[in-house]
Amino acid sequence: MDEHSYVGENSPMTKTRHALAKIKPTFWILVIVPTMLSAIYFGLLASDVYTSESNFVVKSPERERSVGGFASFFSGQSSSGVDDIHAVEEYINSRDALRDLNSNQLVLKAYSRDQISVFNRFGVLGEEGEEELYRYFKKRVDATYDSSKTVTKLRVEAYTAQDAFAINKRLLELGEKLVNKLNQRSRTDLVNYAESEVVEAKARAAEAAVALSRYRNQRGVVDPERQATIQVQLISKLQDELIANQTQLDQLLQFAPENPQVPVLRERVSSIQRQMNSETGKVAGNIGSLAGAAAGYEKVQQENEFASKQLASAMASLEDARNEARRQQVYIERIVQPNLPDAASGPKRVKGVAATFFLGLILYAIVTLAMSAIREHKQ
Repeated sequence: MDEHSYVGENSPMTKTRHALAKIKPTFWILVIVPTMLSAIYFGLLASDVYTSESNFVVKSPERERSVGGFASFFSGQSSSGVDDIHAVEEYINSRDALRDLNSNQLVLKAYSRDQISVFNRFGVLGEEGEEELYRYFKKRVDATYDSSKTVTKLRVEAYTAQDAFAINKRLLELGEKLVNKLNQRSRTDLVNYAESEVVEAKARAAEAAVALSRYRNQRGVVDPERQATIQVQLISKLQDELIANQTQLDQLLQFAPENPQVPVLRERVSSIQRQMNSETGKVAGNIGSLAGAAAGYEKVQQENEFASKQLASAMASLEDARNEARRQQVYIERIVQPNLPDAASGPKRVKGVAATFFLGLILYAIVTLAMSAIREHKQ
């Protein structure tokens, strides 16, 4: 009887019971139980997580032409390029992207499969709204722009490799669709603005041409400057003729005053003088002179020339805008294609259990020290 009793007290099971009995309840609550629950969760309940990653850049031919050769690779992005990148990044992380992505129930099917653990599956707690799905989606999809490399990384987590790959690929396609939409809008705006400028320039040119024609008709001139040049040449010829006839008349009066040619020459000199005065008045002095018409003509002529130059410039700008619209302005270039993961990236089962254990130990140590301090304070 005593021998059997002695053996029972020293058996391994008895020692184990005694050892467990010596463990404080606080240690059970803060360390052992959480670690056991963590082991059960990570070992049996948590679903495998698969991660698909891709890298892409947003490029513009305009930026590529600005810096040539190998240096263009390190030239960075212009402010417009950065805006385009952030636009794509914000879209991928937005509700709009989720709505477009889930148009064929791709997201709901991927995250609501029966094979997914109840701890990870969407809809277990009765969530059905778009807002709940977006919060769930945001934890598993992330697009991040790295300014040092000018590359955007897209990371998608799902519970099958195929779902992670399909969502990543579809998001890239939607990002390219967004860029094409932005391209189309900028092209349309560019061409429409250039066309409106041409229409306005044509209207101004037509008005200027009508004003010039009206002025010519009202003043009876075509080009005052050219006409004045012709008039001056005519006056110069009349002056030469006047001098020649006056000289001849003076000679006759001196040597043959009774010559019958004297009255004829006097009449000729008077006629030439009158004609000179008339032609001179046409150039300057009279109300309708070319000098008076020149100032107004120069104004309407300058306006006509300016309107014509504006029209030519607007038409050249329109042609440039159309040429610019014919080529793709911004596009997404995939640096790393979406990968089809061949192994789960999570959860880190051993790491999760170990983290729970060590966190429990730290918490237990803090609680133990606090209780010791309280007891010492009471004593």
